[in-house]
Amino acid sequence: MGPPYDAVLFDFDGVLVDSEPVHYECWRTILLDYGFKLEWSAYQRHFLGVSDREMVARLVACSPVPLSASAILARYPEKRDLFRQRMQSEVPLSPGVVELFRDLSGLPLGVVTSSLRLEVEPVLERCGLLARLAVVVYGDDVRRHKPDPEPYQVAAQRIGAQRPLVVEDSNAGEASARAAGFDVVRVPEPAIMAAVVRQRLNLASVDPARQSAGACQNALEYGNSR
Repeated sequence: MGPPYDAVLFDFDGVLVDSEPVHYECWRTILLDYGFKLEWSAYQRHFLGVSDREMVARLVACSPVPLSASAILARYPEKRDLFRQRMQSEVPLSPGVVELFRDLSGLPLGVVTSSLRLEVEPVLERCGLLARLAVVVYGDDVRRHKPDPEPYQVAAQRIGAQRPLVVEDSNAGEASARAAGFDVVRVPEPAIMAAVVRQRLNLASVDPARQSAGACQNALEYGNSR
């Protein structure tokens, strides 16, 4: 048996939901207006797990064309609305999330994300997962974002957790959790997130035919039954 944990804290984008490609496409659309073609490989390498403000700062620093941070940040409401519109059609929930949450019902669960409440909360609510969470820390809840430890420290403090397991997919997120003094299980891709966490916690695996792949219907039924 591994060490006992008193909570499980999940990142959102790229962990519970395969939403990083959606974020990428939204930012790519905005940046094309400035003559900057953002490549998916560069987005994966440099911008996963960081706040939008930090992402814009990095973009301006490395852009081959002149970019104004203030001008791009002024377009954030447009990016946010694009993201929400695309996520309304079908939320790409990671396979097995609903079943994993059911099997972890004895532990407080939380979400710690660099994304803002307006982007994340509607998705969690629509999928029926929000009511299952003991804590959610959004990007606008903290002054310092990942890789600073503040987001995970705040989450743990709010639920009184001393030894949470953190589930992350990015370098910034892992650095944040480790700086807070917490164990981390790294998820290479959302499709296997539930299986990776189950293995770490010595939980029984789930028949793939029973997993919730891509849609929120099973999660909604789960949330309504509680």
